[in-house]
Amino acid sequence: MNILVTGANGQLGNELRLVTAESADRYVFTDVGELDITDAEAIERMVAANGIELIINCAAYTNVDKAEDDRALAERLNTTAVEHLAAAMKRRNGWLVHISTDYVFGGDPYNTPCKEDQQGTPTGVYGETKLHGEQAIARIGCHHIIIRTAWLYSEFGKNFVKTMLDLTASKPELKVVFDQTGTPTYARDLAEAIFAIVEGRKYAGNEGIYHYSNEGVCSWYDFTKTIAELAGRTKCDIQPCHSDEFPSKVKRPAYSVLDKTKIKTVFGLRIPYWTDSLKTCLQNLKEYER
Repeated sequence: MNILVTGANGQLGNELRLVTAESADRYVFTDVGELDITDAEAIERMVAANGIELIINCAAYTNVDKAEDDRALAERLNTTAVEHLAAAMKRRNGWLVHISTDYVFGGDPYNTPCKEDQQGTPTGVYGETKLHGEQAIARIGCHHIIIRTAWLYSEFGKNFVKTMLDLTASKPELKVVFDQTGTPTYARDLAEAIFAIVEGRKYAGNEGIYHYSNEGVCSWYDFTKTIAELAGRTKCDIQPCHSDEFPSKVKRPAYSVLDKTKIKTVFGLRIPYWTDSLKTCLQNLKEYER
């Protein structure tokens, strides 16, 4: 099978490069330099030239704060581009595996894990445009798997784990919000889940929306404390604080824990606990530094 991966230079895209290296399928990895996914004709040329039968869309506008000032670009990347990808696969009876986000939730005071059929209530432009992307896929009607994930981190690019490693090493004191609750997701684990679904052709007959994050629940404060402890950053005094102590243009979800029962049941996945995966990522970062 010929598979196109968009956003291949991001966290998830780079992890997919690693986990698919020994696959018998042919993966075509592209980022903005090779393919502008906001250009429908460019997508058509890429798909036709490579005989693409399935697209894994890892590309997105993910800067939550900047999206508030640049709705047009966020909508173009998170909605219009997704519509183009879905249309290309619809014309070929192919499949689209699209990565979405827990930010489609947040407007209601949830206190139980969010399920796939729960109504989206985004609180900002990023979440709105990602939800619009999901709706575009449904409207076009191509074969699809949508995977919502949360708090993504990896050895690649900029992310919360790498930022906290730097801050806890350089600052004597750090305040981190404790009133936003979710679950970290190691991009390698998500990449392996996607690979298992695609490689095993398990998507056939199982179209729809799924949730994937690591197991467990924590706040950003808990996440930071664990990062520091595992990395031996003992000199930084990490203290909890409220979200309103860090004014932002966008209101982030206070509770966006994802219920993963469906993806585990349908695809037979075992999902690692978040601290176990964090240990793996930190160890890999140490290895890369050598």
